[in-house]
Amino acid sequence: MWPTSPPKASWGLSLGLWSGGLESGSSQALMLAWPLQSGGYDLSLFARPPDSNFLCSVCHGVLKRPVRLPCHHIFCKKCILRWLARQKTCPCCRKEVKRKKIVHVNKLQKTIGRLEVKCKNAEAGCLVTCPLAHRKGHQDSCPFELMACPNEGCTEQVPRGVLTEHRQQCLHGIQQRCPLGCGATLGPAERAHHNCYRQLREAWDQRQEHSRTLVLCLLRRLRKLHRTTNLIRRQLAQLGDFLEDDTLLMSTRQEETEATPENSNGAEVWRGQRQSGI
Repeated sequence: MWPTSPPKASWGLSLGLWSGGLESGSSQALMLAWPLQSGGYDLSLFARPPDSNFLCSVCHGVLKRPVRLPCHHIFCKKCILRWLARQKTCPCCRKEVKRKKIVHVNKLQKTIGRLEVKCKNAEAGCLVTCPLAHRKGHQDSCPFELMACPNEGCTEQVPRGVLTEHRQQCLHGIQQRCPLGCGATLGPAERAHHNCYRQLREAWDQRQEHSRTLVLCLLRRLRKLHRTTNLIRRQLAQLGDFLEDDTLLMSTRQEETEATPENSNGAEVWRGQRQSGI
């Protein structure tokens, strides 16, 4: 037992009953009017009921940041400061208290820190127990601890153990590819109404229509090219005929030109012979 701890308190402490005797009538009325504070640790937090010497006489919880008054009574720091804001006396012995005389009881705080406590998520299914001093460290990794979804716009809180799965299915997540394999990149709002089979069908129909349009355009161009080719072929044939006629005509004229001098020379010889005979 700690020599500086408060007297053992029963659960009728709020009625002014103490192991050291009864309070005076005025003190009892003050204790009844004073609401129980929550400065200490809740008793339900501990794996086993803690020793009554570790209880605060004001809040009836386990001492949190215990401080000792000059009269050697010990309370939670938060509880006694609230008390002294109304009354400048010890809640137990009614002796006058000066705040500068209050001291922290570090050794007692370390002892309380070694008490086994349950996880705050015990009702959610966590079975882990650990020293009170290590409780926060476990809480930071407890799979049953509720975590806010990190996706912007999502207000859900889910256990840490299923947070990853929730993020994958969260409608407020970042853009993701369609899980069915259609290849679409979907935002949060689009995923809620996405039907990739319907969209694939619509995309296929659009491609088919586009392909038909291209084929028809290509056929029109081929027909136009075919007509142009036939026209050029006919013109080339006409040009060939024209060139052939022109070549024949030129050949005829050349032959006539070549034949004309020979005939004129023969006529002149004949005329000369006739003149000499006469």
